[in-house]
Amino acid sequence: MAAVWVWALALLLLLPGLVLQTPDTRFGVVLAAQCVVVAHAGGALTRVLTDTSVRLVALGFWLFAYVWLGLAPLAMLATDSYPLGYRTGATTALAAVALTELGLLAYSAGSVLAARRTGGRSAVLEPLLSRRIPPLPVLLLCVLALVLAVVLIPQQEGGWHAFFVSRQAVRQSGAASDVTRVMRVWALSVPAFWGLVGLVLLARWAKGDPWLRRIRWALLPLLVTVNVVVNNPISRPRFWAGTVLAVLLFCWPRFNNPRAFRITAGALTVVLLLVFPYADYFRYDKREAVHVVSVTEQLSTNMDYDAFQQMQTGIDAARETGLSPSSALGVALFMVPRSIWADKPDDTAIKLARYAGYKFDNLSAPMWIESYLWGGPPCVIAVFCLMGAAGRRMDDIRERLRAKGAVTLAVPLVPAFAFYQLILLRGSLMAITGPLLMLMTVPLFITVRAARAARSSRRPASAQPPATAGHAPLPG
Repeated sequence: MAAVWVWALALLLLLPGLVLQTPDTRFGVVLAAQCVVVAHAGGALTRVLTDTSVRLVALGFWLFAYVWLGLAPLAMLATDSYPLGYRTGATTALAAVALTELGLLAYSAGSVLAARRTGGRSAVLEPLLSRRIPPLPVLLLCVLALVLAVVLIPQQEGGWHAFFVSRQAVRQSGAASDVTRVMRVWALSVPAFWGLVGLVLLARWAKGDPWLRRIRWALLPLLVTVNVVVNNPISRPRFWAGTVLAVLLFCWPRFNNPRAFRITAGALTVVLLLVFPYADYFRYDKREAVHVVSVTEQLSTNMDYDAFQQMQTGIDAARETGLSPSSALGVALFMVPRSIWADKPDDTAIKLARYAGYKFDNLSAPMWIESYLWGGPPCVIAVFCLMGAAGRRMDDIRERLRAKGAVTLAVPLVPAFAFYQLILLRGSLMAITGPLLMLMTVPLFITVRAARAARSSRRPASAQPPATAGHAPLPG
């Protein structure tokens, strides 16, 4: 209860109070409605941070909702200051606030409905997350990641030095729009990341197998080196680098119990609130001294928090040009090239940038406005209700499997989705669907079905190959 009161006071009173204490605060109906959103997101985040079970997916969702669509819009509405040039009226601002709350209510409803089926089994998620992670596929993935690093890194212009060039320099050189280069980078990043995660999880297997322990310790420094090169925060987005570190953290057994989760989740919340705005230090070539500004100024002027303003732009665009259901089809068929599909819908963030008259398009398109443009409020309700139900089921399944002590796919995959969903929620979808699909599918190749693993473990002793003294047979 002490933790509940501390977090509630911090998230519901202290931080909103700091935002609203500026002398030029403009109170009104829209700001009052936004306070409701802050209370909803802050209360839900407090519940997650003080829960008696580990809720990683819920943590990722409510962190984004509280910071990007709670505090940041509160600062913008209070000061009438926005990070981008597009301006709209009070009616559109109120519609954006209502759309945000509609999505939060639908997500909460989906989570509650899924929680009522705690004892049930999911026909899709349960078999998927119950897949076991044996050593042999992990070792093969590590070898593949090293081979890809040896082959693909020299093909980059500048070699491994190109991975320590700022993202600003990459965009200015035009390499950011080179599809081949982008896919090559992801083909290096994702297998190297999952290979390292697999080696961390092999610690349990290696305790009973001296040979596996030696192989693991031989591969660890190599995979760490490759990840430092291809997954560093200098050339890679902060969300991705943060996902890599968070998954590695929550793969350790000591961070998977509820008490450790509450402490770690609280620390991550503080880091996201206080450190994230200044974590783009390596994005630019010319790095100036870090200037610490007020919370209100940071949230209302930093382009990292453009989600609420982009929602307003999308509402105005829909009012003028109508909804675009075909955009959902463009996301689902993102891999189809435009040379084959001439009328393929544009990325939502790009369309909103054109509508607002911006000369740049590296902007967000939150899931709220994406789903709204697909089919209006009913589509928003359906999308977020499904997200809430799926997120709750993923958290429950991982918690149940964790209690059994098995090394299953749920251990790394749920935190990977939980923290990468910050990018998913921020959007735009067409830009991140490819990396998300790769992130979710690569670990499937290092797992086996739980039933198959169980049959292997139940083989009679006579069927087991003879083992030499002091050495158990390599599982998998």
